[in-house]
Amino acid sequence: MSDNTNKRIGDYEIIRELGHGGMGQVYLVRNVLSDRIEAMKVLLPDMGGQSDLVTRFTREIKVLASLEHPNIAALRTAFTADNQFVMIMECVEGDTLAHVLERGRFSTLDSLNYTDQVLAALSYAHGKGVIHRDIKPANMMLTPQGVVKLMDFGLARSGNELGLTVTGTTLGSLDYMSPEQVMSQLTDERSDLYSVGVSLYQMVTGQRMFSVTSSYSIMQAQVKETPRPPIEIQPTLPKAVSDLIMMSVAEDPAQRFQSAEAFRNALSQMRESASQPSNQAATAWFSETLPPGVSAMPAVQPALPQTAPVPPLALDERGVLAASPAPLAPEKHNWGLLLAIAVVLLVVAMRLGV
Repeated sequence: MSDNTNKRIGDYEIIRELGHGGMGQVYLVRNVLSDRIEAMKVLLPDMGGQSDLVTRFTREIKVLASLEHPNIAALRTAFTADNQFVMIMECVEGDTLAHVLERGRFSTLDSLNYTDQVLAALSYAHGKGVIHRDIKPANMMLTPQGVVKLMDFGLARSGNELGLTVTGTTLGSLDYMSPEQVMSQLTDERSDLYSVGVSLYQMVTGQRMFSVTSSYSIMQAQVKETPRPPIEIQPTLPKAVSDLIMMSVAEDPAQRFQSAEAFRNALSQMRESASQPSNQAATAWFSETLPPGVSAMPAVQPALPQTAPVPPLALDERGVLAASPAPLAPEKHNWGLLLAIAVVLLVVAMRLGV
């Protein structure tokens, strides 16, 4: 907020507010000792007495402190100041994929590229026993260099901890929550992968997976309805990619990808398929990314020069392969020489009186 401009919290000078929510605020700050620009996440002062929110905030600090990956926004440090809980985060330049999607859907190639980076982060986090539980485009930051950073581990669960799952309570973003998360059941890594699939669905179609609006309708749809295949919304989408997305958002966790690496391997196969010019899916794939009027079909190869027919092979009387005789050169006539000889003969005949 403007009131906080030039205000200091510890060794950090607040430059401006980046965002806020029901639990806290995020500021762009400058470390007055190092001059490094970073992001500061502050738990609201009146939230400090609410043990559940303090638990969430401190959980996020501990989870992020255990993670170090190029596709995860890094935690720099954490402390308390003036009875406030403070996190100092890596300042990620760019915009969230949610904001970018407001300008329209992504190409298939970009969608799979961004998703692959999110899955790389999740593969690492899951390997550390961390489940994010709030995967959505709003928590994916896209840098100007095309790098995706996964953010906001406030709902993350680590290890065997029951975390924030409470009977009758749902936490997260309903549009992207797995059916088991909607029903407040215990979740595992496959719940995150479901949310990745829902996010990918939106990236390639430009639409939410379910078009309902009320919270109750969304929850009912996540549990009971089968979404439209994305290829029905975006006909240029390769069918293999559409099928991959539908597998990732299967209602039964056993029917989904069982790990982030399995999901990534499937994406890799999509890329390999697209690299084959003879593949029809590749034509649809590349036509999305080429300028209007440019054909994605491979260029026609020029015809090779025709060669003279090879004469048939022949066998001699012994049945042995005989060398084909060289073709006779066409007969050439020297008409000048013949004329000279005729003149000489005529002169000789006249002198002899013939």
